[in-house]
Amino acid sequence: MIRVGKVKKPKGFDAKVKVPGDQWLKDNPKAKRPKALWTPFTKTLADGFNGLCGYAAMFDATGGTIDHYLSFKNYPKKAFDWGNYRFASATLNSSKRNADDTVLDPFEVGEGWFEIELPSLQMQLTDAVPVAFRAKAEFTLKRLGLRDGERVLRWRQSWYVLYCNGDLTLDGLRKMAPLIAQAVDRQAKP
Repeated sequence: MIRVGKVKKPKGFDAKVKVPGDQWLKDNPKAKRPKALWTPFTKTLADGFNGLCGYAAMFDATGGTIDHYLSFKNYPKKAFDWGNYRFASATLNSSKRNADDTVLDPFEVGEGWFEIELPSLQMQLTDAVPVAFRAKAEFTLKRLGLRDGERVLRWRQSWYVLYCNGDLTLDGLRKMAPLIAQAVDRQAKP
């Protein structure tokens, strides 16, 4: 995970999502899933995250998805709140499910809290993670498979192999998988 700044709510969001969404909630109090009114704003959120999954800190070529940081199951009234949305890969969003704020919020992550180790490509906590966030950060690594989950490791490996084969420059790697690029930089230092 890397530090992500909050994304400004886009113009028209309230009129197209919040207002009709709140009405939909009133009309459908027993719904299991919310109506996906936010879908047209996925690109806006993705752009605010530079196309990087808020949890894996890698470019999601599939287009990603909007994660309700606080789940509809536990917080239905937050379903149509822009401030509750995070950009995430569909796989990690599915892994998170309704873990809600037991998972570290990408907006809470500080600079340098996580790093990738080479050659394993595993994500690790650094000493920069404050004591108050360490347990939550460890839980997040485990719950989402960020440390050594097979899917996430294959995803990291795909970016790293492109770089190693010369098909992606180090500057390109910094844009697509910044934590891997930082690992390459650390390895290059004497």
